[in-house]
Amino acid sequence: MINWFHAAVLGLVQGLTEFLPVSSSAHLRVFSALAGWEDPGAAFTAVTQLGTETAVLIYFRRDIGAIIKAWTLSLLRAEWRRDQNAKLGWYVIIGTLPIGIIGKLFQDTIETTLRDLRLIGTTLILFGVILAVADRSRAVRNARGIESLNFRHALIYGAAQSLALIPGVSRSGGTISAGLFLGYSREAAARYSFLLAIPAVLASGGLELLKIGDGPAPAWGPTILATLIAFAVGYAAIAWFLKYISHNSFTPFVIYRILLGIAIIALVTMGTLDPNAGAAH
Repeated sequence: MINWFHAAVLGLVQGLTEFLPVSSSAHLRVFSALAGWEDPGAAFTAVTQLGTETAVLIYFRRDIGAIIKAWTLSLLRAEWRRDQNAKLGWYVIIGTLPIGIIGKLFQDTIETTLRDLRLIGTTLILFGVILAVADRSRAVRNARGIESLNFRHALIYGAAQSLALIPGVSRSGGTISAGLFLGYSREAAARYSFLLAIPAVLASGGLELLKIGDGPAPAWGPTILATLIAFAVGYAAIAWFLKYISHNSFTPFVIYRILLGIAIIALVTMGTLDPNAGAAH
């Protein structure tokens, strides 16, 4: 059972890793296993993500307000349909469809089988390499801004985001990699990645709220504490991350992912770590 201390630590982990391309869900799962704690589970992870997503809503409040205004007006006035923010609103909706459909179809698998530590270690390494290749491929082309987004690119971003249902892939890592392959700048790819995550995270967290305090899910008190900590730490992480990538590559994150993945697989192989330690079945 997750107690107050466990919740506080996991909230800190969630806040630190949600916006970095290292997979927050993998870190919550792996950290709990290494500490000998129960797997916090998909419900706890989804609800604490409401904290970090609230940080996104506040940090990008002007952008989000402009998008909502333009998108709403575009439904009523034809001249607004050419507005970039109105188009961006539609692209966020389009990009959200893949993860909504796939998440619903494979919910049971996502909450059980995909939380195996061997799979998490493998995806950390594999998608770390993909991020490295994507970052290098972008560097040799003229970088696009977010105004270059179109219907096809929104669907590709959305497909990449749906891969984040697998712990170890990383929502930001998957969508940013897709953006880099499409030729977007690091900042543009990250900005759209954060905006794209809003509907999916809010919907997922809202649904999982119903499970908190029921059966094996953590109690309300520790979950709320973790969510509040995730919000505060996540807000600081957004500001740092966007500033960092404006002048630096993703190489440190790639190295970290690969080393962590190798360590997880090694510990499981040696029998030090149970691949399903504390996991729900």
